[in-house]
Amino acid sequence: MSISEKEAAVAPGAVSDTERPQGLPMLALLALATAVFITSLTETLPAGLLPAMSQDLGVSESATGQTVTIYALGTVLTAMPLAAATAGWRRKRLLMTAMAGFAVANTVTAVSEVYALTMAARFVAGVAAGLAWALLAGYARRMAPPHLQGKAIAIAMAGIPLALSLGVPAGTFLGKVISWQAAFFTMTGLTVLLLVLIAARVPDYPGQRAGGRTSMMGALKVPGVMPVLAVTLIFVLAHTILYTFIATFLDSVEMGDSTDLVLLVFGVACLVSIWVVGAQINHRLRGLMIAATLLIAVAAALLAVLADSPVLVYAAVVLWGLGWGGAPTLLQTAASDAGGAEQGDNAQAMLVTLWNVAMAGGGIAGGVLLDAVGAGSFPWTILVLLAPVLVIALAARNHGFPAKRAAVDS
Repeated sequence: MSISEKEAAVAPGAVSDTERPQGLPMLALLALATAVFITSLTETLPAGLLPAMSQDLGVSESATGQTVTIYALGTVLTAMPLAAATAGWRRKRLLMTAMAGFAVANTVTAVSEVYALTMAARFVAGVAAGLAWALLAGYARRMAPPHLQGKAIAIAMAGIPLALSLGVPAGTFLGKVISWQAAFFTMTGLTVLLLVLIAARVPDYPGQRAGGRTSMMGALKVPGVMPVLAVTLIFVLAHTILYTFIATFLDSVEMGDSTDLVLLVFGVACLVSIWVVGAQINHRLRGLMIAATLLIAVAAALLAVLADSPVLVYAAVVLWGLGWGGAPTLLQTAASDAGGAEQGDNAQAMLVTLWNVAMAGGGIAGGVLLDAVGAGSFPWTILVLLAPVLVIALAARNHGFPAKRAAVDS
């Protein structure tokens, strides 16, 4: 498409890809970060509210815990087909539709007294998450000039550690003080405010023209996409095995009473990691990915052999957070770079799908390991899984995790 054709395809008041700002539109990027925060917190919020939710819904805590599983299932089953089906939608319209889905799903969850209805609402939330996550990284890139695209994605992805370190504890506290329903109603209120902010301050961009749309599976043929997706699957699986059962692991080393503090330390380290990644990603994506893998490997080694020392456990958690915090930014940026302008969104949809497959798989694998050999097996499992991650990242020096990152106009 010529420049003139691109400009003609832009609706009045919208921004074309030829009109990138010279700096970062911070308010718009913070809106995306809030969207990431809402998606991440909506997924994990039931974990801190299980006893009260199970009592009101009249089912066991184990059954209530499946509200997290079905959320991930909604994302896994629909992220790729929905990304393909909505490729031609204007980006702002698509983002607002996804976030409206969260408002509806969280409201229904809050008012439902029927387990089946609650599960249906959680599935809808997972569908909305898949739609949003396939969109957000590319949206952040399009708001920034090429030399600041990595930083733009880092700002948008800051919502993940904020949700884990602050959102989940705050939601749990609200659930105890008022009710678990109040926590979900609060999520709805936050989403409504976000929709107003998106409408007012987030720029709009066109989707793909019908004649220019690409095959979803075609992304797999692009050099670099497969290594990034493989690293994503294994890396997230390794992290999730331990994170899902962190309270159980801490109980096994007689630190169960410190779970809240351990998670807070982890969250703060994640925020530091995001800041470092945001500052360095445009020049050191490859090095940062390798460093993240090694940091988590060292953390796992400490937990495997020296977990009897609380000081070293905290040191391991800091290393873990430093390795994990910037990982979403690194992986999504690598996927966008590898996919390029034509296949970037398709690569993102695949990444989101595999991310949630890994999260669901991590919970299942962790449960099997716990029953079979105990919580002490988690750190050793992480070390085994990170070995192929490191090999793939090192091998993908030309495509996927290149030694020199080139800015991609997406």
